Amino acid sequence: MKTIDKAKLATSKSNDTKKPSIYDIEINSLHGQPISLQEFEGKKILFVNVASECGFTNQYKDLQTLSDKYQNELVIIGSPCNQFGKQEPGDASQIQNFCELNFGVKFLLTEKIDVKGIKQHPLYKWLTTKSLNSKKNSSVKWNFQKYLVDEKGHLIDYYFSMTNPSSSKITKHL
Repeated sequence: MKTIDKAKLATSKSNDTKKPSIYDIEINSLHGQPISLQEFEGKKILFVNVASECGFTNQYKDLQTLSDKYQNELVIIGSPCNQFGKQEPGDASQIQNFCELNFGVKFLLTEKIDVKGIKQHPLYKWLTTKSLNSKKNSSVKWNFQKYLVDEKGHLIDYYFSMTNPSSSKITKHL
C-alpha cells in the first residue's frame, strides 16, 4: 500500500485554491431579484456606480447609447450608490422611475450598494483589489467611475467619472 505524504498533499491543495471569479459574486437587481453575472460570460461588462443627483448624471444617456450600440458585445450594469455627496437618496422605485423617465435607461441596475469603506459590496471589493482581480488596485473616487471587464471575467481597466462612456479609452476595447 502506498503512503501519502500529508505535507505534499496540503501543498497541492493550497495551490489548487482558485481566486474568486467575478462570476461568483452575488448581487441583486434594483428590485431585489438575484443577478447571475455568469449569464454575461462571453460579453464585456461595464460596471458603473451611478447617482441621480450628480453633475455626471447626464452620463446615464451616454451609457444607454453605448448599451444600444454594442448590445451584442457589452452589458452595462449600473450600481446606485449614495456615498458621494448623498447624491442617490432615492429608493428602488424612485431610482428606476428617474432613470427611465429622464434618460430612457433600459440597462441593468443593481440594488443600492456601498462601493467603498467597511460595507463595500463584494463586487466593488473585487473590482478595486488587485489580489482579487489580478490587474490593479484602485479606489472609487466619485459617482460614475467605470470598470470594464472582458468576456472571460478579467478586469481590463477603470476610468474616472470625467471619462465619458463613449470615450475611445473605453470603446477601443469593444
